[in-house]
Amino acid sequence: MSTETISQTVPRIPRINEPAPDFQAKSTHGMIKLSDYTSKGKWVLLFSHPADFTPVCTTEFVEFARHAPEFDKRNVQLIGNSIDSVYSHIAWIRNIEQNFNVKVPFPVIADLDQKVAKSFGMVHEAVSDTATVRAVFFIDPKNTIRALLYYPLSLGRNVDELVRVFDALQTADANACATPANWRPGDPVIVPAPVTQADAEKRAAGAPGHEVTDWYLTRKKIGSIAAD
Repeated sequence: MSTETISQTVPRIPRINEPAPDFQAKSTHGMIKLSDYTSKGKWVLLFSHPADFTPVCTTEFVEFARHAPEFDKRNVQLIGNSIDSVYSHIAWIRNIEQNFNVKVPFPVIADLDQKVAKSFGMVHEAVSDTATVRAVFFIDPKNTIRALLYYPLSLGRNVDELVRVFDALQTADANACATPANWRPGDPVIVPAPVTQADAEKRAAGAPGHEVTDWYLTRKKIGSIAAD
């Protein structure tokens, strides 16, 4: 197969810091539009699942439903998507609510024509040409993609980690900082590294309230991130 042929068949996946493709689609909450949420200042978690009435997807939806209040606290709108009909979505959601005693409060897109799935690169033909993989897009109120994750069909997602990603993104935006590995709210954040030799020497000498490992790696508690 030629390189040109491959490029035509491989889905184009939107990248970090690119605009999220806007869409208008039928869902379990009626017609919805991505920009209607972001224009109101909301963050969006757009996630796809392979199919309704499947075991791994069911466990995920139960956890998304249980974590819905946590996403609400962070001003995050959940939007699900799969290539199933709205009738299938409704029946499955009702089944989940009956079997697990949880309410699914977010819309699920009935993406029968694959327009949303294809615009976000959710259909990977090497896996299936009729099902979306487990894609996750973190979209900020500027309609910018801030992070994305992809999982195989066999791997259920950790919803606690998805909540943590929003905590980290929002903390970084609010404090002009970065977050280290395994960071949780309340942990020290990483102060931006110096960009001149003089500032590096100053940083290495230490500063009150800073945990300086070396000139390029400094941690500090939120609330007092000052320029060095």
